[in-house]
Parts: sequence; C-alpha cells; structure tokens
Amino acid sequence: MLAIQVDQPGGPEVLKVADLPVPVCGPDQLLVELAFSGVNFIDIYQRQGIYPMPSPYVPGLEGSGVVTEVGSAVQGFSVGDKVAWPSSLGSYSQIHAVNATSVVKVPEGVSLDVACAAMLQGMTAHYLIASLYEVKPGDTALVHAAAGGVGQLLCQMISNRGATVIGTASTSEKAEIATKAGASHVIRYDSDDVSIRAKELTNGVGVDVVYDGVGLATFEGSLASLKRRGMMALFGGASGMVAPFDLQALSRMGSLFVTRPTLADYIVNPGEMQWRADEIFAEHLAGKLNFAIGKTYALRDASEAHTDLAARKTTGKLLLVP
Repeated sequence: MLAIQVDQPGGPEVLKVADLPVPVCGPDQLLVELAFSGVNFIDIYQRQGIYPMPSPYVPGLEGSGVVTEVGSAVQGFSVGDKVAWPSSLGSYSQIHAVNATSVVKVPEGVSLDVACAAMLQGMTAHYLIASLYEVKPGDTALVHAAAGGVGQLLCQMISNRGATVIGTASTSEKAEIATKAGASHVIRYDSDDVSIRAKELTNGVGVDVVYDGVGLATFEGSLASLKRRGMMALFGGASGMVAPFDLQALSRMGSLFVTRPTLADYIVNPGEMQWRADEIFAEHLAGKLNFAIGKTYALRDASEAHTDLAARKTTGKLLLVP
C-alpha cells in the first residue's frame, strides 16, 4: 500500500511517499480502507519535531473509511461498516489498522468526507463549547480564526446554543465566511485592535470566553478581551507557541481563567467519543451544522497540504484522498 512516511523532523519536504506492507489487523483492531485522511496542525507540530516522534513514522491522526477486516476480540463492528476516528497515528495511508476503541460508527446519510472533517476539528469544537466551557444562551464568545476549520464549527455550534459570536478574520472574504457560519460581529485583526473592539461590542464588559487556536500572535489580546472571571481556552498555536506567562497577571486582569486543553483528555473512553460524534452527526443531519471542505489533495501532495495550512491561506477542512 502507499503511505506517507517521515524519516526525520523537518519541513514539508520530509513527507515522502512510501510503498509499505499492508498492516496486520490485531485482535483489538479494525483494518480500514481509507477514503479520506484529515490534515491538522498537530501533524505539522509532529513533523517539525515540536512534538517528538519516533522515526520513521507514518503521520496523520484522523481518517474515515470502510472496514475490511475485524479483529478476533472486537465486538459491535462488521466488514463494510463506515467508520471514522480523530486520533490514530498512521492515517496518511491507503489502509490503516486502528484500535476499535478509537473508532466511531458513521450513520447513514453522513458522507465519509464529512465524517473525516467531523472528527478532530468537530470533536474539538464540541468539547470546547459543551464541556470545557458550557456555552449558554446570552453568553458572548470570541472566536479567533473564525473562517478556519475549527473556527467555522465553533461559530455554528455557539450560535446554535443561543449565544453571540464575535469572530476574528484577516480579509473581507474570511469575514464573510465567518458571518455565514454564525458570527454576529467580525473583527478584522489586520486593521483593528481585537481587545478594544471586543470591549466596544460588549459595552465595555468583555466576553465570557475566548477560543484561541492561534496562540502567540493573539494571546495577550485574548486575555484583554475577557470580562472579569472570564475563561480563555488556548487550544492551539497556529502562529507559534505562547511564551512562559506570569500567572499573577490573571489576578490583575480580573481573576481570569486560562486553560491549555487537548482533545485526548475529552475523549477518554469510547462512550464519550461516540457521544460527541452522535451529537455532531445529529446536528449535521438536522441541517444545523455544515462541514466546509476547503480543499482535497492526493496523498502524494501531502507536503503541499502542510504548506498551505501552515501559511494560513486556507479556509475549511483540508483532506487527503489516499
């Protein structure tokens, strides 16, 4: 089978096409023929060595496809089932052996490209608004990179819950995308000070929660946008990692909360993961949640996908087609 392999940390050029043996399906695993592999910032961090990885390795955590073999100890799955997963290393491949506990079933009516897009980004958005900070009617949330994959989902999920979304974007095109996704206001961070505008839009109070996947470039402005006792969820670092921070500043700024969550801690068991997937798929099938597929790439063009994502030139979800 064909797969992408990384022999050493580096730039996009280290993503090489390799002809590898088809993996053996273990007793607790499913063998899946992939339809789509998701491209995410964590793949870039791993490739760069920010998150150390064993070498060589096949990158990619997210995928969707059809079960071709069921491990001897697995129950509840059959050959032909449509499945998807948010976190199983080795997903930049044509065939993948994935632990059955890491997989969710895809219901009828949900296409496999949408199922893949709904995994890491969809579950990230879901835990951010349903578990980390439970968004309520009347809340106001600031969503950075509101035209991106997670950003658009956050805008939709938050507005579906009766809360107000203030999004940030760098171009008029991205501002329009964020508005269509449910943002009531969009701040152009290329021309406006985000924290000043956020305070203006909330009558000087500040927002209840900030969802920040950008990191270094937005961190200070995010804190300054919060109301007293507000919550900041720093869930990514698209612009770079935030430097060490003086926690005493949180008391001076209004007894603020800051958390650096990761999806893995919010899908601890298969039941929790399937619950999130079921809610996401149900919202999609009801016509209330759209997964924007920004662009698809052939597997051999994984390096181009990484380059485009890192340059923040894209909107919506990026997928590889194995």
